Amino acid sequence: MTDLLQRILPTVQKPARYTGGEYNQVIKDPADVRVNVAFCFPDTYEIGMSNVGMRILYGVMNQMEGVWCQRVFAPWGDMEQAMREHNLPLWALESRKPVKDFDMIAFTIGYEMCYTNILNMLSLAGVPLHASERKGLKNMVFAGGVCAFNPEPLADFIDFFSLGEGEDITEEILRLYDRAKAEEWTKDAFLLEVSKIQGVYVPSFYEHEYNADGTLERVTVTHGAPESVTKRIIEDLDNAYYPTKMIVPSTEIVHDRANLEVFRGCIRGCRFCQAGFSCRPVRKKSAKVLYRQAKETMENSGHNEVTLSSLSTSDYRELRELTDDMIPYCHDNNISLSVPSLRADNFSRELMERLQTVRKSGLTFAPEAGTQRLRDVINKSLTEEEILTTCTNAFAGGWNNVKLYFMLGLPTETDEDVLGIAELVYKVIQTWKENAVNKKRGLRVHVATAFFVPKPHTPFQWEKQITQEEYLRRCKLLKSHFYSKSIEYDYHESDLSHLEAVMARGDRRLCPVIEEAAKLGARLDGWDEYFRYDLWQEAFRKCGVDTAFYTTRGYGEDEHLAWDSIDVGVTKDFLLRERHRAYEEKVTPDCRHGCAGCGANKLLQEVECDA
Repeated sequence: MTDLLQRILPTVQKPARYTGGEYNQVIKDPADVRVNVAFCFPDTYEIGMSNVGMRILYGVMNQMEGVWCQRVFAPWGDMEQAMREHNLPLWALESRKPVKDFDMIAFTIGYEMCYTNILNMLSLAGVPLHASERKGLKNMVFAGGVCAFNPEPLADFIDFFSLGEGEDITEEILRLYDRAKAEEWTKDAFLLEVSKIQGVYVPSFYEHEYNADGTLERVTVTHGAPESVTKRIIEDLDNAYYPTKMIVPSTEIVHDRANLEVFRGCIRGCRFCQAGFSCRPVRKKSAKVLYRQAKETMENSGHNEVTLSSLSTSDYRELRELTDDMIPYCHDNNISLSVPSLRADNFSRELMERLQTVRKSGLTFAPEAGTQRLRDVINKSLTEEEILTTCTNAFAGGWNNVKLYFMLGLPTETDEDVLGIAELVYKVIQTWKENAVNKKRGLRVHVATAFFVPKPHTPFQWEKQITQEEYLRRCKLLKSHFYSKSIEYDYHESDLSHLEAVMARGDRRLCPVIEEAAKLGARLDGWDEYFRYDLWQEAFRKCGVDTAFYTTRGYGEDEHLAWDSIDVGVTKDFLLRERHRAYEEKVTPDCRHGCAGCGANKLLQEVECDA
């Protein structure tokens, strides 16, 4: 394999994607390893190596005695072609051992449009696609990540899902597998025992039956599995594992910097945001721990940029204390400090000026909607005054670039709301004219709109998605009202977001569709170079599936949902209340103004919610 690979590498783009050998990778003596795990990221190296969750779990597994976790990424098209032409099976980077020789094959799934990549990687590895075809303990396929909160579109292919945060549950799963392998259990015996671990969902233990109209009639639970599988969380982040000795990539990646995770969860409750609900409750790290982890990470990696990451970093209560420590350290060591996920309602001039001492870059905010009425519908606690005040502070401080993100197709949206985006953008431009201190550089306002996708475990999980034609009409309406040369406008293509909505709220009847699409050549669907909507249309046609059932139909409030067997902590009753409040245009205050009763606190046993 090594000789063949050496001949192929010079013929493909970015050969460093496939070689391994990076600084800080983990190498173990095979003689000391009892459980080999192929940790697969169903996208390219530069995407996967930017994923903080993958870095965390790589370290967690490799800390375990007798376990060796090795990385596997989806190949780019040129490498896949070469692999198939030369019958070269998919391999892990650390040892170049074929994936088919591993005990366990783990996938982390953060985006619905990587589903065909999962099947393609199994195919390239020579591993049977269907869980029912893999008979023994070898090649046990399991998966986690945010998309696992609706596991049903992949139910035919994955042996079991690990739900929620993986630091603890992954160790429990691997210890059980180690025992099962030593005692020579059958696969059925292992699945029965692993289903008893909180947070593990075994699809084959849940039988789905459908009504004549296609809706889900009932789910029958077998083998003593729980009626509802509750996700796992880490309560104490200060003492949880976090990798400060991360692998240093051998080639450029998307986020080529050190990342500090300041807290998990979100206090805000934006009604469209899956992460905002599925990642609750809020738990934070202390500024002292973060500063220590930052220094260790920079010293171990040589990075010259560090990012404070979370769903809403400016909501971190100890941000001032942390930046007081970080900014002098970064300045003395020529390190850039970036704080993304800022909110216009708590972005202060003081914070801006302190960050400016390290690096001045463009500002990015997400008003999401152009009118206050629609922002109230989606529970985006942000006013026009706050947005313009933030821009005033930024322009007066020397900023000249602003990015504004919106969504089109939100529930109750009208043309007035669409045109409200244009009105808001022009008010931003006027604010720059009145307050900018450096007008010679000019102003650049980047406006981007996305196609609203209803997601499971949110108050909008029942909503209709507007048609692709209507979405494009609204994009054109908005674009026709942008006259200033200072505005750059981009909008997401409708085909991809339509398909994302199908997968997000899909059920087991999509398994044959995904398999057929992969056979037809669908892969790397998240990349413009490879996404082919016509292949998916053909797959839906062959399998007799109407995409409108999952998109423009909408879902009834009394309807059984495919993902109802999964408990993310937030109750369905709360989501329904929030949906009703949306249609009443009522705002639910964030968690710091009082508990709204979402139910996520039930997941905490030893610490309080940090909201």
